Amino acid sequence: MDIKEKRIGFIGTGVMGSSMVENLMQDGFPVTVYTRTKEKALPLLEQGAEWADSVKDLASSSHIIITIVGYPQDVEEVYLGKDGLLAHANPGSYLIDMTTSKPALAKEIYDRAKEKGIHALDAPVSGGDIGAKNGALAIMAGGDEEAFTTVLPVLEAMGENIILQGEAGAGQHTKLSNQIAIASNMIGVCEAIVYAKKAGLDPSRVLDTITTGAAGSFSLSKLAPRMIAGDDAPGFYVKHFIKDMTLAIESAKELGMETPGLALSLKLYKELAEKGENDSGTQALIKLFEQ
Repeated sequence: MDIKEKRIGFIGTGVMGSSMVENLMQDGFPVTVYTRTKEKALPLLEQGAEWADSVKDLASSSHIIITIVGYPQDVEEVYLGKDGLLAHANPGSYLIDMTTSKPALAKEIYDRAKEKGIHALDAPVSGGDIGAKNGALAIMAGGDEEAFTTVLPVLEAMGENIILQGEAGAGQHTKLSNQIAIASNMIGVCEAIVYAKKAGLDPSRVLDTITTGAAGSFSLSKLAPRMIAGDDAPGFYVKHFIKDMTLAIESAKELGMETPGLALSLKLYKELAEKGENDSGTQALIKLFEQ
């Protein structure tokens, strides 16, 4: 099978999804898109993407279907609803959910897809808007190795660090591990910048040093400059990070562990959201520390 000849259906053309579709088309894949608000997809349609009027229409006309939507309830609707993907996707097709969602939901989708002769993978991503634009996302997958190998060229059009972590749900567990690590790190980045300012230092010059040392991280090198510049544009929304951290806390409790760093970060981000920053980028957290 020449996978480059297979039509890709893509659902969800937000901050991340739009760039992911662009990279797929630049790599030669034919893409059909669907999103709740067609206007959001117009730039992609102008670049050559085709439009589907519904999830049902997209499912029936696509061999590989990628979704990156907002919340687990959106995933449930898109996959398990009466007009959803599992009701209308063709046997033998491949479904790849790149939303950060519940591991148990990923397993349910996998099981129900398998009953219909459909291949399902959970493959959430990390890297934000920068990684999406550059086709450099980290992609963490769960599902069957054969299905993963088949669609790997598709994933390679969107990402660089692409690893099959295990069976269905393993991709989601890996993404929650990723979010747990980021949660406490974001607090540290904010505190470091505010500390540098109060010490009379140039925070940008401080970053030039500490990003190359043991403190180095994506948040420090990519988001800290935005904090210093007062740039709150969302590479990843506060509201979606709150969703991810909530999922991680719920999953950790199911595994019988406590996550105090994660709990503190979630508390702070909820406070930030209450101040009207739901649609800001996660770097807006520094506003709490600058007050």
